[in-house]
Amino acid sequence: METYALLLASTLNAGTVLAIAALGLLISEKAGIVNLGAEGMMLCAALAGFAAVVHTGSDLAGFAAGAAAGAALALIFGVLVIWLNTNQYATGLALSLFGAGFSAFVGVGYVQEKLPERPRFSIPALGDVPLLGPALFQHHPVVYLTIALVAGLVWFLYRSRAGLVLRSVGESPESAHALGYRVRRIRLAAVVTGGALCGLSGAYLSVIYTPLWVEGMVAGKGWIALALTTFATWRPARVLLGAYLFGGVTMLQFHFQAVGIEVASEFLNMLPYLATIVVLALISRNPAWIRLNMPASLGKPFYPGS
Repeated sequence: METYALLLASTLNAGTVLAIAALGLLISEKAGIVNLGAEGMMLCAALAGFAAVVHTGSDLAGFAAGAAAGAALALIFGVLVIWLNTNQYATGLALSLFGAGFSAFVGVGYVQEKLPERPRFSIPALGDVPLLGPALFQHHPVVYLTIALVAGLVWFLYRSRAGLVLRSVGESPESAHALGYRVRRIRLAAVVTGGALCGLSGAYLSVIYTPLWVEGMVAGKGWIALALTTFATWRPARVLLGAYLFGGVTMLQFHFQAVGIEVASEFLNMLPYLATIVVLALISRNPAWIRLNMPASLGKPFYPGS
């Protein structure tokens, strides 16, 4: 039972990294912009967050630095695709490649650095409950804030006027423009917000999840987060469930090793990506599932003068 409690705890921890990034990408895509640069943004943010904690000793400084790094890269991406009308897919791939190379170059001096000791988090009373305490109530506050973020995003998108405007920009930017809304500014705000969340995810990865810096440590999680938006059919609550699902698949490799099941490590390492491909293939069999909530203008440029 203790082994399963630890598996559940590690699943929540791993799923948080994916959920924060995927929620950021969902906000961007709700406005009609596809950002394939999540991997690069998360890498640069992971380095920025780790470096900030090394120099300040503050986790909050690390999270702020990571979010700022992600937002800055997303701002560059947004200006290129929204104002200069570059191709969204090519620009996103370029951002991802840039982030990987830039973080590897700048981060050489931080490979051997170690973060200071941090306090152990536990919810009073609940954290001491046998089995359930270690599984659910001894996580970093960001884990619980992510769940609150999902609830807040659901309210924002489907219960607020601002959320309605954001969705209208993703559905029909021409109509939103005709009603007097500044489509480009709204899209840029969504892209920068999404980048900040991707940055927060990267910082959480290097500061809390695996408190170290290693070149390429995001290891494809940005691409999985991107696939999660489609898997969840652009619904925030489904993003959270999907993140925990893929987080659990990721942690299975360590669970198998703990219980003595001999499986090739190469196979275990590819499980999260195999699960991503299988899920996307199953969803793609019924295009109506994807079209149900997909923004109608997703990936399409908008020219105000036309």
